[in-house]
Amino acid sequence: MPDFVLTSSMLEKSKNILVNSLINAGVRTVLLIDSAGNILVNLGQTADEIDAISLAALAAANLGATAQIAKLIGEDDFTLLFHKGKNGNINFGRIGNDLILITIFGEDVSLGLVRCRITDISESLRIIFEG
Repeated sequence: MPDFVLTSSMLEKSKNILVNSLINAGVRTVLLIDSAGNILVNLGQTADEIDAISLAALAAANLGATAQIAKLIGEDDFTLLFHKGKNGNINFGRIGNDLILITIFGEDVSLGLVRCRITDISESLRIIFEG
């Protein structure tokens, strides 16, 4: 990601989008990070209960490794990853070239809803951070 100045306006706009689209739909936690694993936005009911710094670093590394796996099979990249657990689910998705959106949600929220909402907001988030 090219150097940029993170402003309060950028954070406020992105938080409003994420709350209105994902948190209000029942997603427990939303993190927006850069490809190096730096947290830009951390929202949700479990935001204080998880080790967000470790999660962000591991998510960035995971998507980096997945990009290399994609190249091995002839793909440019895989733009999203989904893991289903016993009590919760986590979805990792790329926003533009340099951002990663992490969503954590339970069985009360469908993956389809989460993916549709992410598709709806991706371009707005990309424009806020990448111009």
